[in-house]
Amino acid sequence: MNRRNFIKSTALAAAPLVITNFKLFGAEAASNKLNLALIGTWGRGEAHFDALLTQNVVAVCDVDEDHLAFGLAKFPGAKTYVDWRKLLDDHRVLGLDGIVICSPDHTHAFITNWAMNRGLHVYCEKPLANTIEEARSVRANYLKNKKKLATQVGTQRHAFQNFNRVRELIRDGAIGELTAAYAFGNRQLPKPGYLPAAGTPPSTLHYDLWLGPAPFHPYNPDYFSGKSGANCLQWNMYWDFGNGQVGDMGSHTMDLVWNAIDAAPPTAAEAKGDPYNPEVSPVMLETHTEHPANHWRGPIRVGWYQGGALPNSPRDFIDLNKIGHGAMFKGTKGFLIAGFESRILLPFGDDADLTYYKPRKKSDVLPPLGHFQEEWFKACKGNLKTSCNFDYAGQMIEQMLLGLVAYRAGERVEYDAVAGRVTNLPAANAFLSRQYREGWMLNG
Repeated sequence: MNRRNFIKSTALAAAPLVITNFKLFGAEAASNKLNLALIGTWGRGEAHFDALLTQNVVAVCDVDEDHLAFGLAKFPGAKTYVDWRKLLDDHRVLGLDGIVICSPDHTHAFITNWAMNRGLHVYCEKPLANTIEEARSVRANYLKNKKKLATQVGTQRHAFQNFNRVRELIRDGAIGELTAAYAFGNRQLPKPGYLPAAGTPPSTLHYDLWLGPAPFHPYNPDYFSGKSGANCLQWNMYWDFGNGQVGDMGSHTMDLVWNAIDAAPPTAAEAKGDPYNPEVSPVMLETHTEHPANHWRGPIRVGWYQGGALPNSPRDFIDLNKIGHGAMFKGTKGFLIAGFESRILLPFGDDADLTYYKPRKKSDVLPPLGHFQEEWFKACKGNLKTSCNFDYAGQMIEQMLLGLVAYRAGERVEYDAVAGRVTNLPAANAFLSRQYREGWMLNG
């Protein structure tokens, strides 16, 4: 060792070490970048490219080799996989810290569980799960590991500052005591049923891996005919692949409500909508879940409306349908109506003079969340704090999915959230889970 290197080594030994997830010298240093894998390199995966370029993407995975090449062009040098199970088998060889999941909805809970079982941080696109059993499995797995793993569900609109402003107004009593909340969306994608067999999969598409745990359905190119970022709209309304708008825009829109009401899992649900189709989720749907009181509000009913169903507008001059996707909160003194980036406060009644409401001081306003993916990166590097972790998001999707259970059962269901069982209608418990193809394990 020469004199210069000796001085460097002794100075380093004398200096205090800052260790963050086994990476040294601060979050911006090259040595402190995360080693990540991207599963799903097209569609939603493409939306993560810029954020992932700030880290080390060491592996990419996609069942479509053309899409895999598309991702590899952005992350040259990354190891490629078509089967996410093989990628996770290699997590130690790859030196993985975490994964970003942008695969089809029906694989989300599988990949998430398998990754957490291997000690990996997880960012998973919405919906976190397709059944209540999946949601509870993922949430329970996370809670066992929450002191060492960072998780985030891709409801990225949560980073809009309007989410904080809505929460503050509700918590601070701008509409009095909260009595009900509603989320709604107007997207309509009618489908008659699973697509018939048509042609054969291209040689670059590993169709059996795309199906994954779902029951077999014959190939049809229309399942894959959408544009990048929106191809999920070609298949997520089919029960074996998704939950339609409940899991899609419902995950984003209910987040506006869930962030404000601090709800526990529901105790009951009821629903109505289009006639039940065993192959396709409904276009028009209205669900209501009941939630117990907490330390700052009484019991509350939460509604979800989609595909043309809407809650009653508090005033004729407010057209909720023009909001597209939004939320409404009802209180003893008025209403709060919100989209993702703005809100309207509507007091009503002779005593709704707002003298009962005291706005927060500027110093007490909730701080901006910042960049949504970067929040997860920082959590992986040490603080483990994210806004949409698998506890928060797991309970939210469990609530949404219970509404679908009531819809499929055709009756009001009463729910034991501790046991995860319907108590008044045993037959409805069949809708809490789904059958998987042989060889596919939810919690492997």
